[in-house]
Amino acid sequence: LGSTMETTRHFTATIYIVADGATALHEHPGLGIRLPPGGHVDRAELPHEAALREAVEETGLEPTLLTDGDDVRSETARAIPRPRHLMLADVNVCDGDVGHQHVDHVYYATVGSRTIDPAPGEPGPAAWAWYDRDRLRDADVDADVRQFGIEAIETAARDA
Repeated sequence: LGSTMETTRHFTATIYIVADGATALHEHPGLGIRLPPGGHVDRAELPHEAALREAVEETGLEPTLLTDGDDVRSETARAIPRPRHLMLADVNVCDGDVGHQHVDHVYYATVGSRTIDPAPGEPGPAAWAWYDRDRLRDADVDADVRQFGIEAIETAARDA
């Protein structure tokens, strides 16, 4: 018999911020892995707004999104910044059943500084490090973090 456990899914947003050819990653307090800024999309937010908010809260930096979509609009609809990637992350797995997943909207952005100044209650600047392409290639990070970090750095360089 199959499991009757229902998988819950939350929308999240992640943002790779790039300054001077490197992207910022921090040790995630709960997961024990290095990740860029990100978090849950609040009820009244759009995914790109959540990504920008999380970056400001976690780093104190003001990101400029690197967008690649057309500005399509009509009387009743308009384009919003499109994520570079949509990822489905298994967050809670028990006995082979996936109990909780994140539908993660991944964005790229540039910032004007590497000076990290998190909001009160966030991990301090010491939790963060800047990774250029070479450091990312050698780092102990998940494959998607490595790939997206390098892609964000290359995208920022192209769009500069």
